[in-house]
Amino acid sequence: METLTVSGRLDSLGAIAKYVITAAESAGLDKKATYKLRLAVDEIATNIIIHGYEEAGLEGKLDLSSNLHESTLSICIEDTGTRYDPYEMVTVEAEELNKRLDERRMGGLGVYLAIQGVDQYFYERVGDKNRNIFVVNCK
Repeated sequence: METLTVSGRLDSLGAIAKYVITAAESAGLDKKATYKLRLAVDEIATNIIIHGYEEAGLEGKLDLSSNLHESTLSICIEDTGTRYDPYEMVTVEAEELNKRLDERRMGGLGVYLAIQGVDQYFYERVGDKNRNIFVVNCK
């Protein structure tokens, strides 16, 4: 599948979602796996746009690519925003998840759910780029 390059703005999220859904359909993912993958990519892309670009006063783009292997589909997002390692943001403890909604701290849950929603997730900083890789098993 061809790569997709979009501006680092929130109005790019629709195009990102379509790209992920098309890749998932090509891989034969079921609706549940497709939804989880789309949600995971959307959450991380939103954080890249807000934290990596907007809050940092930067403009940039997101480059998405997909690879279909024998038993896995991977989606990769690369950006040149400020360093944003989602693993550093995952601070949700089991104890926190068991609290009532009005007692929970704000933030962190989206990243937690994104990482939990795919079979494997990797983050790396390569030069001046953030690279987020989502991997789902194809059935």
